[in-house]
Amino acid sequence: MTEPRILTVRPEPDQYAWTFGGAAPLARIAPGTVLDLYTEDCFAGRVRSEKDLVSEVCQFPYLNPQTGPFHIEGAEPGDTVAVHFVSIEPARDWAASTTVPLFGALTSTHTTATLQPPLPERVWIWQLDRARGTALFQAQDSDIRVELPLDPMHGTVGVAPAGLEVRSALVPDAHGGNLDTPEMRAGVTCYLGVNVEGALLSLGDGHARQGEGETCGVAVECAMNTVVVVDLLKGVTTPWARLESDTHIVSTGSARPLEDAFRISQLDLVRWLVRDYGFSELDAYQFATQAVESPLANVCDTNYTCVAKLRKEWLPARETYRGVHARLRESARSLRG
Repeated sequence: MTEPRILTVRPEPDQYAWTFGGAAPLARIAPGTVLDLYTEDCFAGRVRSEKDLVSEVCQFPYLNPQTGPFHIEGAEPGDTVAVHFVSIEPARDWAASTTVPLFGALTSTHTTATLQPPLPERVWIWQLDRARGTALFQAQDSDIRVELPLDPMHGTVGVAPAGLEVRSALVPDAHGGNLDTPEMRAGVTCYLGVNVEGALLSLGDGHARQGEGETCGVAVECAMNTVVVVDLLKGVTTPWARLESDTHIVSTGSARPLEDAFRISQLDLVRWLVRDYGFSELDAYQFATQAVESPLANVCDTNYTCVAKLRKEWLPARETYRGVHARLRESARSLRG
């Protein structure tokens, strides 16, 4: 067996991308390459204590730095990039979460404009015990302390958008981007439709953990050491970002209002069942209605993101995406020794 090509990337501060599209490639890679990456947190490491308010230490739009983009050789519109997450591990013993003025689901925002003042701006520093796999919540207005399990994920994974667009790394859409779904964890394969030559894959926005919905707008934000395997499926289309784990297939939809994000994810799942699992459209609609799980990803970003997921054990024994998830999972096992 040929040893996989491994590219290690530890970006300098001036090498991060802040958009999807419009950024020059950081490197060119062949399909099958293993990327060993460092990703900075969404604040670019500037929020390090409870005194570091986002409004004072960060400058919009320089939020959500991405490691990449990576030009994937042979990728063309109409293809699909498969990104398998081998491991996602916090790079520090601490992470930060905040409230941000005019941002989040339970406050006035720029688009939900009211006369109420914004919520107070605060910072919570979470202590991470990487050996034990825990994150410590310490309340600021009481003596409450709660340990929660680490559940590392990437909030942002995507490729360049279609139509010559350049999108902020804060925006989720059909190209992926800032999806903020806890489903994007180790052991999962993410499928992204290629829109431009080379695809231009980037990722970042590590979360030590995040609840569904990311209600206040900020997860437990953490720099990450992440290993992924990148592959290319020629002639296979993917209209919206999709994920596959050992147990589920997962569709995403991003839009505003929230109902439209829900509709997109559900419709994409129905069409996935038709294309790869042998259902007619109406049979797929009926089956998904009774079997789907529909967790929220985020209700705070410029577009909201919903997820539609189905248990693979309930599906016909058919191959999806040419069996790439199982193949990359085996590659991941060999990398872990």
